[in-house]
Amino acid sequence: MLGFLAARQAGLDDPLRLRRAESTRRVLGLKLNPDRDVDRIHGNGINTIDIDVIEGRYMLSGGADGVIVVYDLENFSGKPQYTCKAVCTVGRSSRHVHKFSVETVQWYPCDTGMFVSSSFDKTMKVWDTETLKPAEVFEFEGNVYSHHLSPIARKHSLIAVGTKNPKIQLCDLRSGSRIHVLQGHRAEVLSVRWSPRYEHILATASADSKVKVWDVRRASGSLLTLDQHNGDKSKASSEAVNTAHNGRVNGLCFTADGLHLLTTGTDDRMRLWNSATGENTLVNYGKVSNESRKRLQFTVSRGCSPEFVFVPCGSSVAVYALHTGELVTMLRGHYNNVDCCEFHPDYQELYSGGKDCNILAWVPVLRAADVEEESNCANKAAAGPSSVNPAFQDAWSSDED
Repeated sequence: MLGFLAARQAGLDDPLRLRRAESTRRVLGLKLNPDRDVDRIHGNGINTIDIDVIEGRYMLSGGADGVIVVYDLENFSGKPQYTCKAVCTVGRSSRHVHKFSVETVQWYPCDTGMFVSSSFDKTMKVWDTETLKPAEVFEFEGNVYSHHLSPIARKHSLIAVGTKNPKIQLCDLRSGSRIHVLQGHRAEVLSVRWSPRYEHILATASADSKVKVWDVRRASGSLLTLDQHNGDKSKASSEAVNTAHNGRVNGLCFTADGLHLLTTGTDDRMRLWNSATGENTLVNYGKVSNESRKRLQFTVSRGCSPEFVFVPCGSSVAVYALHTGELVTMLRGHYNNVDCCEFHPDYQELYSGGKDCNILAWVPVLRAADVEEESNCANKAAAGPSSVNPAFQDAWSSDED
């Protein structure tokens, strides 16, 4: 690390390399932090969590009890030991609460004044964060497994919704109506995800073992149907046989640059695809245990070199190297199955939620030198002004005195 600092100071190296090296070091040092707790509000399993991308301060969670909670992740106490408090809750006492399990929650990508939730009560609600009342409610014929807003869209405000119906619904936030349907799957759609690179590209995963990539501007069918055997993806006749997994496909995640797409299935496999060509890169992650009958929320790191994948695996979170498939470590701490995890790119932290009703914070462990430096700073602050170098003491005076 000192070599990176010296090269950056001398102008011999790109500052981005130092940032990537430090981010990677922090991710490799992730441990369950005994000093950080998250308020336990949910009375049942936690299905989904999301951290806002604007401030990186607020976290949403949705549970099997239908409850939605907003947490403040900032530490204002000045002490290393603190609890992330629940700022507000849409609880069972609210008349607007979801009647059944909340499957997906997501902040509006542009600000924290709005968020969207979807549930097995066959509704998707657009919430005003200030009043905790739904500004818009979309109703569907079947259970809603997943929804997603594009993180980069400027020309549309569409929410993609996957339900028990094989048709993917596109809902427009501006008009408050369902404006388009994408047809091609033959079973319930378990996960949907917009590309972080192209605002009109959408990926969908279904219980029919297929993953499709769509351009929502086109009236015709999907652009690609991913094939684990790298067969012909363009011919309509091949779409009937092309499968991404040998079971239900219940997880989707793009890499931060949008160049690759990760999928998980109940065949206990995770696959990495080239999102432009639909080619299976054939990275072998080994057995990735997956018994979930619904959407599985996993995540990819950002700003690291190499990148890492965090995927729920039983009661643990497995950490894999993205492009080699190497199992780096297993994060153990939950007492029951993990259903969701979310990476915080600002601090290289990970939050995970599971059926044990807990949200756990996985935080980089400081090295001995870092800890010693922090303790010295704390001791100097406790010693008071007398310990400050006289050159830095306040010498300001007023003529009026």
